[in-house]
Amino acid sequence: MAATPPVCDFGWAAPAFDLPATDGRRYMLQDVMGPNGTVIAFICNHCPYVLAVLDRIVRDARDLAPLGIGFAAICSNDATQYPADGFDGMVAMAAKHDFPFPYLHDADQSVARDYDAACTPDFFGLNAEGQLQYRGRLDASRAQAGPSDLRRDLFEAMRLVAETGRGPSDQIPSMGCSIKWAA
Repeated sequence: MAATPPVCDFGWAAPAFDLPATDGRRYMLQDVMGPNGTVIAFICNHCPYVLAVLDRIVRDARDLAPLGIGFAAICSNDATQYPADGFDGMVAMAAKHDFPFPYLHDADQSVARDYDAACTPDFFGLNAEGQLQYRGRLDASRAQAGPSDLRRDLFEAMRLVAETGRGPSDQIPSMGCSIKWAA
C-alpha cells in the first residue's frame, strides 16, 4: 500500500542514531553529516518505488557530495515478514549498485520511529545544524521511473540548503511503500 509522509516540519532536530552498515562499520548521525547538510533516506531492498529510482538516488548522492552534503540510507523494514529486506540482502544491494553512502540497518526500527519515517523512499534533508529543511520526493517518479529529464526535486532542494541553510518553502511529499513494522 502506498504511503505519503507528512509535510516538512522546518527546524525539527534530527535524532541521533548509531547503526551497523553493510560495509561492516557502525555510523552515527555525526559520521554521515556533511559540512553543508545531510540527506537521510529511508529505503529498502524490495519496494518497487525504491527500485524504480535507485539509480537516481545513487546519482543524487554522488552529485550532492561535492556540494558538501552527506548522505546515508537506512533500511528499517521488518526482515521477519520481508526477508528480502534482511541484512544480507542489504549487503548485496549496496554492492550491486555501488552505493557511495553508508547503508544502515535499523533492525529494531527505533530510528524509523524517532524520525517518524512513513514510507520507502522517505527523504529527510537536513541543514548543517541537523535541522530538517526538506521532506519531499526525489522526483516525480512513482512505482515506475519517470522520464530521465524530470526535475530533480531532492537535488535542487539540497543544493539550496547547501547554499542558504534553508530548504524550499514548496515541497511535494515522497510516495512509496509503507514502512513494514514488526508485529
